[in-house]
Parts: sequence; C-alpha cells; structure tokens
Amino acid sequence: MSNEVVRAHLIAGGFPAGQAAGHDHDYARLRILEQLKERDYVHTSLSGDYEDIEKWLPQCKLLITYVARPVATDEQHEVLRQWVEGGGRWLALHGSSGGKAARRPNSSQREMVKMDYHNTLGGFFIHHPPIRKFQVSLVDTKHPLTQGLPETFETIDEPYMVELQAPEDTDVLLTADWGVVPPSEQGFYYKEDTAVLPGGSKRAIAFERKLSQGAVAYTTLGHCHTPTTNSQRTVHESVSPDHKPPLNLRGSWETEGFQTLLRNGISWALGEI
Repeated sequence: MSNEVVRAHLIAGGFPAGQAAGHDHDYARLRILEQLKERDYVHTSLSGDYEDIEKWLPQCKLLITYVARPVATDEQHEVLRQWVEGGGRWLALHGSSGGKAARRPNSSQREMVKMDYHNTLGGFFIHHPPIRKFQVSLVDTKHPLTQGLPETFETIDEPYMVELQAPEDTDVLLTADWGVVPPSEQGFYYKEDTAVLPGGSKRAIAFERKLSQGAVAYTTLGHCHTPTTNSQRTVHESVSPDHKPPLNLRGSWETEGFQTLLRNGISWALGEI
C-alpha cells in the first residue's frame, strides 16, 4: 500500500456557531472519525461550518458534512462547486440539505430558502414530519455506495423530504415511502410535497449527483440527539405510543444498513471501490 497521505475535511456543527440545533454533533463527529481513522493514510481536518472552506478544500480529496443549519455563502459555495467539478468527492449527510429559513409574512411558520448550494448538492430540504420508524429500500444494487446493503432495512430517523435538484444527473440509490405529506401549520411551510419521486409516493433517501469530474453522495439519514441537544417536541407513534421523544436517540447510526452506507461512502470518495 502506498504511504501517500490523503487529506479529508469534516464539517460537523450547528448554527449559530457552537449550538446543537437539535442534533448531537459530537456523537456524529466521533462516529465518522472512527471510520476515517481505520485508514492511517487519511488525515482529517475539522470545522464547525463552511467559514474556512477555502483553506482546507484545495488539499482535500474528500469532504464530509454533517450540519444543522450552517450553509455555504455564495463565495464559499463557489469554492465548493469548483472543487467538486475539479474531481472532489463530497459525502453529505442528513442536515446538509437544509440551510436558511425565512419567516413567512404574517405567519409563525418559516420557509426554507433554496440557494445555489442546493443545486451543487443535488437536494433541497423542504420539511420533515415527526421522527418515525420506516423501511429503507435498495434501488440500485450495482452502485459502489450500496454494496453489502440488504434489500430493505428498518430505521428510526427524521423523515426528511428532500427535493431533487438535478434529476437528470442523479442516481437514486435508496428510497422510502411514508406517503405524500400535505402542507400543515406545523413545521416548515411548503406549497406541495415536491420531494416525492415521479409516479408515486416514494422519495429519495440516498443518491449520487454527478458534477463534471467530481460527484456528491447524499443521504437524508443520520439524526441523533441527547437530552441536552434534543429539540423534538413529539415523535410518531411508531417510535413512542405516547408521542414523547426518547431522551437519547441514535436511530440510523445503530443500524448496520447506515453504517455500511457510511463506510461505502468513504471508500467511494477515496476511490477504494
């Protein structure tokens, strides 16, 4: 094996800087670093947001993001876009499809703001119903990211509704189906459920978005919280009959399916598979 060092950069954090924003970033950060550390030749730098991305990306082969609300500014996005187009691999997890939310006029609801960043990622978060149990289904059995995954696996997670931004350049790898979700006065405002895939009620749970010489792999999975980081007020009855959120939730992180997907994602980004 070559002794050549490969650089990776991990962004994990909430907004405002240092805040949890409803997620246990310390747990996610440690679990990701554990897998990266399995490879001695991979040296990893860390950030809590995109502020210093221009400092780290040029020397990196792999970017991993696990964020809740931090999003790249126009200038930071340009650095990110050029890096991916030049051959970089971006493994984006969970809240990476979110970002800014604007208050609706004369309303207590907020609406997610779509940015150029979301086009590069390939997905745009519009809303999620309460945390629930659901089945994840394998779509593309031949893709490197899905090797070793079962045809289906059950998980507990935030059921993200993510609208594909470049379907013509996107390979959907995993899907789930909890039906079309009509707008309500709870959570984020949206006009219609544009996250469902054409011809039904399934939605993308993981995909690869190709971009020139590089690519982005994204999965909606990965929520985790503790008593001091939780912001969930209620959960689906499939998680708790009384709808009270668990004090500690690791969800998908405790499934073999998600761990395999994460391991494959790192190997895919490093060119190992």
